[in-house]
Amino acid sequence: MGRFIVANVLAVIFAAWGYLFYQHEQMASQPMSGMWMPPATLSAWNLLDFALVYFMWAVMMAAMMLPSAIPMILAFGRVCRQQNKPSYQLTGLFILAYLVIWLLFSCALTLLQWQMHGLAWLSPMMDNQNPALAAGILFLAGFYQFTPIKNACLTYCKTPVGFLLTEWQEGAAGAFKMGLKHGAYCLGCCWAQMLIMFAVGVMNLLGMALLTLLVISEKSMPLQSKFICKAVGVAFLAWGVFLIYPAF
Repeated sequence: MGRFIVANVLAVIFAAWGYLFYQHEQMASQPMSGMWMPPATLSAWNLLDFALVYFMWAVMMAAMMLPSAIPMILAFGRVCRQQNKPSYQLTGLFILAYLVIWLLFSCALTLLQWQMHGLAWLSPMMDNQNPALAAGILFLAGFYQFTPIKNACLTYCKTPVGFLLTEWQEGAAGAFKMGLKHGAYCLGCCWAQMLIMFAVGVMNLLGMALLTLLVISEKSMPLQSKFICKAVGVAFLAWGVFLIYPAF
């Protein structure tokens, strides 16, 4: 059953990355006159524009965040099996609730992108065209790495067994609530890092891949959370300084 759950999670991850790769190739190969692009003015956005941008962010969040949740998902399913509970159904609810958090966060990202297009901070191809904005996002992400809430959330994400021991709730409702709570901790850990996509280009596949690897590394490296947070924070701050002072 554990392998079946992992296979399903991997199928969702590969499908999400496949869609993102397809979208990237479409943007790279089609002439600008033949492709959809977010409107440059706020008033020109309609429901379809919001829906397309939201769907893009929702798929991106699933592609980038689900891989790092696999250890927690496996641990949850294992506990369900040990207690002779319907592990597949309960684990499915846990995963769904985890994704709900990131789907809600995608709403905020969509609204941010809408505003950035209106301010001409993003190009029609969704690339950053404001170095000060990119540096500001990197400084925000860098300083956030030093905050106690970042360290606390990462600690919960790094210790699946500890999370399950302290947060376990029975039944389907309990599985869903646990998924929401784990998603909230994960959001508290990684929200600022996700904003970096606005700095490197919203559809930058290399940026997505590197941030995904960073999130996985933060949650899986056998190091203290504070050390990891500070090391990554220094890297983000140095990157921001480089953008402001490229010859520094």
